[in-house]
Amino acid sequence: MTKTPSSLRAKGGKPQPKAKPQPQPKAKQVPQGELFLLDSPLQGEIRGERSLMAFPFFALAKNAWMKPLAYNTESVSIEVRPSASGVATIYDKEIVLYIASLMAAKIEAGEEVAQDFVFTAHDLFSVTGSNHSARSYGRLSEALERLQGTQIKTNIEAGGEGEEGFFSWLSEARLHYSKTRTGERRLKAVKVRLCDWLFRAILRDRQVLNYAHAYFQLGPIERRIYEVARSTCDSEGMEVDLATFRLQIGYQNPLANFRNALKQIAAADGIPDYQLELVETVATAEPGRRGRKSNPLRVVITPRLPELGGESTESPESTPEAVESIA
Repeated sequence: MTKTPSSLRAKGGKPQPKAKPQPQPKAKQVPQGELFLLDSPLQGEIRGERSLMAFPFFALAKNAWMKPLAYNTESVSIEVRPSASGVATIYDKEIVLYIASLMAAKIEAGEEVAQDFVFTAHDLFSVTGSNHSARSYGRLSEALERLQGTQIKTNIEAGGEGEEGFFSWLSEARLHYSKTRTGERRLKAVKVRLCDWLFRAILRDRQVLNYAHAYFQLGPIERRIYEVARSTCDSEGMEVDLATFRLQIGYQNPLANFRNALKQIAAADGIPDYQLELVETVATAEPGRRGRKSNPLRVVITPRLPELGGESTESPESTPEAVESIA
């Protein structure tokens, strides 16, 4: 005698209808042919970690800078060593800012974040205002190599932890290509792994500030002036002597050259959100010394008054705790 399946047995011997399958949550779709999910396009503003704005971690150069960089005060020490391709430059920093912005946007959206990021060069170039030429793609490869090869040592803590020894901005950097039928390579995505130090700083400290849109149109010195002002100025502004400001900016040439460069920048008055002035102080006459002595200069930076209807560049993640000023 054939037994009736248990799914069909019930009181009265009548078959029962099968339960409808419950809908399963949809998995995040991966485009056909892709091996990874993209973190781009960037949703939100360009952000920067406050310590990276306040202190000189990058060379003020457009091309490879092969000399070590150092910055030392009573409380802060920074040592930067070049790789075979040089020290990471202020233009290479655009990639770090882009990655930090992707991470900050994820945190704001309540998403989990990891140290690996995958993005398109097209979105990076669109955000930073770079053209999409073949040369830009070549520069991207060179910049990633410098960011991975540059060695940094600092006593600045990140996320409540300090580190001994050197680290690189990117512990991993890869370019993923596909090939056309003709064998031509096309860049699909960039995959990087952010260093522990910066990852902790963004994740735990939340000392993240928005950048002005005009930042990427500035020259190297102007970029650093904006970053220092953005990270250290209060509502009253800041005032510092020329020599100290030169070290804070990370300018490597003589002080006289820096003085002339600042005069031109002050005259152009093109720093977003801030006004730069050079104020001469009266030099004290030295007994027995002949000849004219130039008056010492002090650098004064003040926030510009906000335009009516303009948006503040203050990040919602900014906190009242200020990064230690080295002015």
